[in-house]
Amino acid sequence: MRAPRRSAGLLLFRRAGDGPEVLLGHMGGPFWERRDAGAWTVPKGEYEPDEPAWDAARREFREELGLEPPDGEALPLGEVRQANGKIVTAWAIEADLDPATVVPGTFRMEWPRGSGRVQEFPELSRVEWFGFDRARALIVKAQAEFLDRLEVHVG
Repeated sequence: MRAPRRSAGLLLFRRAGDGPEVLLGHMGGPFWERRDAGAWTVPKGEYEPDEPAWDAARREFREELGLEPPDGEALPLGEVRQANGKIVTAWAIEADLDPATVVPGTFRMEWPRGSGRVQEFPELSRVEWFGFDRARALIVKAQAEFLDRLEVHVG
């Protein structure tokens, strides 16, 4: 039996006038472009067993957002298992970030499938700040647990 795939990521949060907000990314590519609920994620990515999850989370932040991950105290949010079997590990860091400064990484895939034509798509098509309630309605279902865990800490 094959080991489950693993991803690691950083969930930024900030304290705003209406309460805490989290930074989520909308998954890029043609499969996700017309979806909203379930199409938002913690900026994250896969890593190999020999790479520490914390190092992967910081690397993936750089790759997905094109920015250096913020310094600051990292709050471990633990792991969740997504419906596809992937195990995601996340940390929360309090920091502000202007979504307009994001320069997303890209990936290549054949599109349309079976066409023989390879196209390039952004890893994240956009990045936005959301309050906890709105974020729960949009984030990949299993990752909502990260919001619950973070909310306990920030109120």
